[in-house]
Amino acid sequence: MTAPAPRPGWFAEFGGRFVAETLVPALAELETAVTSIVPSEDFQREWRELLRTYVGRPTPLTRATRLASRLDPSGEALAALWLKREDLCHTGAHKINNALGQVLLALRLGKQRIIAETGAGQHGVATATACALFGLPCEIYMGELDVERQAPNVSRMRMLGARVRPVASGSRTLKDAMNEALRDWVTHVRTTHYCVGSAAGPHPYPTLVAELQRPIGDEARAQLLAEAGRLPRAVVACVGGGSNAIGMFRAFEADDVALYGVEAAGEGIETGRHAATIGAGRVGVLHGARTLVLADDDGQIVEPHSVSAGLDYPGVGPEHAALARTGRATYLSATDDEALAAVRDVARAEGILIALETAHAFARIGDIARRERARSGAAVHVAVCLSGRGDKDLATLLARGLGDEVAS
Repeated sequence: MTAPAPRPGWFAEFGGRFVAETLVPALAELETAVTSIVPSEDFQREWRELLRTYVGRPTPLTRATRLASRLDPSGEALAALWLKREDLCHTGAHKINNALGQVLLALRLGKQRIIAETGAGQHGVATATACALFGLPCEIYMGELDVERQAPNVSRMRMLGARVRPVASGSRTLKDAMNEALRDWVTHVRTTHYCVGSAAGPHPYPTLVAELQRPIGDEARAQLLAEAGRLPRAVVACVGGGSNAIGMFRAFEADDVALYGVEAAGEGIETGRHAATIGAGRVGVLHGARTLVLADDDGQIVEPHSVSAGLDYPGVGPEHAALARTGRATYLSATDDEALAAVRDVARAEGILIALETAHAFARIGDIARRERARSGAAVHVAVCLSGRGDKDLATLLARGLGDEVAS
């Protein structure tokens, strides 16, 4: 007896489309576009040319020798550390790959307006950038708390011509920004495209965003084979909703390569003040998809916490939930303090100021290398997605005393 075909939009038990009836036609239209327009030669040619000439792809693969020696002074666990440099994309993060692709798709669907949600502000900047390039009006929903802690990106969005709409409800962070963006979309669904920033939300968004972020992993895989002569033992990325991680992971899923995602443990999982959805969440529905969420015993969403605005989200993309359940990927977590320390360590060792989101992945590299060395019996190569640069986080870093510490 043959196994049943996988349901479109589902990753094992996770995914689906749990939305207001008003949005179903728009999502069906988008689903058709994902399967017909996105793979087409015309779309791929235009999008990939923009990635090359506007974004600056392929992004480099940097060997981080000094950081590797700090993480593993003995050399017994970490043979080499490779950084996939998404911080060198135009706008400073991987988010531009997805934003350009979705705006191109929206134009082909005849949409006249773009909306988006943002937490750390990088997706907001990327969407505002794509809209400025193509002359489309753009509105960005952003929690009031994130507007305060990501002020440089708010200014960038406004300079690019986008209207930033602060959201005062709930925790005033990414979750609430996404709620407001969905409300807007319901009201203006015929003329508006909602440019979702992460590999989350209702079908087909997780699939669409993963496909538009896939160049990260495809490039890294080819670069590692060319420069290292081998695939890494492990690939590492930070995980909030999960777009940079799924973009990196997909190219290595069929290989004998360990996949590691690192969530935000905030002030410690035991305190309840965290955003470690996979590590401490439960099955629920959030923003149109069945996935793992932070919720109480009554099923109500619990407010997350992270020093990084981009990881401050009580859910995760359904594909990550499935990878965790099947064991194909392993998800760890790092606290606020560990992420802050990682920012300092990478800056001093490699001269790269990384985003606080990205720093969570770096905080666990030493542990991952030792874990994989124990399994393989030899020092290992590790590749990490350096998903974004940290200039947007300077106010937070200075408030936490990192500027004083570096200057002393």
